[in-house]
Amino acid sequence: MFKGIIFDSDGVLVNSMPYHAKAWVDVFAELGIHVTENEIYEIEGSNHVGVINIFFEKAGRVPEPDMYDRILEMKRAHFLENNRAETFEGMYECLSSMKNKFKLAVASGADRTIVTSLMEKFYPGIFDTIISGEDVKNGKPDPEPYNKALELLGLDKKECFVVENAPLGIESAKNAGMFCVGIPTYLDVKKLQEADLIVKDHKELIDYLKGLDEKQSN
Repeated sequence: MFKGIIFDSDGVLVNSMPYHAKAWVDVFAELGIHVTENEIYEIEGSNHVGVINIFFEKAGRVPEPDMYDRILEMKRAHFLENNRAETFEGMYECLSSMKNKFKLAVASGADRTIVTSLMEKFYPGIFDTIISGEDVKNGKPDPEPYNKALELLGLDKKECFVVENAPLGIESAKNAGMFCVGIPTYLDVKKLQEADLIVKDHKELIDYLKGLDEKQSN
């Protein structure tokens, strides 16, 4: 029986990836690097260091060590200026009802300022711990984000499962040896085949979570 659930943030808890993607596209354009929003969706879950390295390498460039923090600040400013993120219908009510029976956590690749502001706005008091992209040295697909969340929850990998909507996040969860539920929020379901279970949308995800909640109550 599961004792905890770790959620990715963008695309699982909040409909925010379009604003992250646009922010990255705009920032890279300012740096003279062409990136499409779909390319950002493909590597969703990576922290800012990973994102910067991926697209600088594609452009045949190497970022200077002092550029990472500056680019992160640029990206954060773009996101906060244009952010119109909303929660997915029914998710807050679902997690609120599960709060007393499961340990709940967030493991996101986004920076701490953005993750905490979104969770405080849409899910106040719900999560026992929040891991941001700045809290780990190695972002997804490395298992570090999920291993750190497990450590802070005080749970074993077999006692907890992950809900993810991106290939790198699913890979991270599986690298941590965890059961993973995939939801195709922005990408084709074919991109999520490494997940142990795939739900078609948030309604089906909520039904799955409520089913676990009922089993825990019996």
